[in-house]
Amino acid sequence: MVPHPSAPHPTPPAWLERVRIVLVGTSHPGNIGAVARAMKTMGLRELALVAPRCDPYTSEAVARASGADELIHAATRHQRLEEALSDAGWVVGCSARTRTMPWPMITPRRFSSRLADEVAAAGEEARVAILFGREDTGLTNDELAHCNAHVHIPTNPEFGSLNIAAAVQLMAYEARQAWLEAVGDDESTPLGERLDADQALQTAMESVEWDNPRASHADVERLIEHLERTLILTGFHDPAQPRQLIPRLRRLLLRARLDQMETNILRGILTSVERLAKR
Repeated sequence: MVPHPSAPHPTPPAWLERVRIVLVGTSHPGNIGAVARAMKTMGLRELALVAPRCDPYTSEAVARASGADELIHAATRHQRLEEALSDAGWVVGCSARTRTMPWPMITPRRFSSRLADEVAAAGEEARVAILFGREDTGLTNDELAHCNAHVHIPTNPEFGSLNIAAAVQLMAYEARQAWLEAVGDDESTPLGERLDADQALQTAMESVEWDNPRASHADVERLIEHLERTLILTGFHDPAQPRQLIPRLRRLLLRARLDQMETNILRGILTSVERLAKR
């Protein structure tokens, strides 16, 4: 695993505004409005809509937003999930279903405990993306395969149906709690005055000054595509009989948390293999 860099945690509004909520295939405009309201109450402002199955700008969406409709109008729209994740340094998918292939699974509280470090590690321009799927079917396996980790909300096993806006509200709350834990409950007090000396020492001991920025989601996707091409070229991978090879390699690379230099090195190795194979 790549250690987290010791970059200082940014303070709001930049801290929370770098957490992006991504809605995939939303079918009801009221849910988009309710999500905007849930986000604004917790200080999140960046919303991405991937292939929405409704018009997100209806009067119902505005009404459900209850004053947060500027987030809807500022939301980015994408046809492909990869576009919404291209600048993300950490991608978390919310899923209520058990998958055929195990994937790193965390609770919302564990997400909260990791978030401050992940935001710092992602770099100043990168985002932390939280994915939410369709109201009826959630996220597909292919969409969840883009995630570094999956979040499962531990609901009542006898009734686990959670409205998408409620799920966003819960995750947005955890994001805000992560910030409050880092800077203290009094938002007007400077960060340095609020950190306990023992906590600051522990943070320093656990942190490692990393020498390169973390690879973006787009960087890793290009590496995976390059890897697949090379494995097909060498005969190691047969697309007609995939045997979950690429999803397992994707899981490995996402779990490794590669930095930009490591990604470039691996792609350089693949290029040299391609040259040899073509000879």
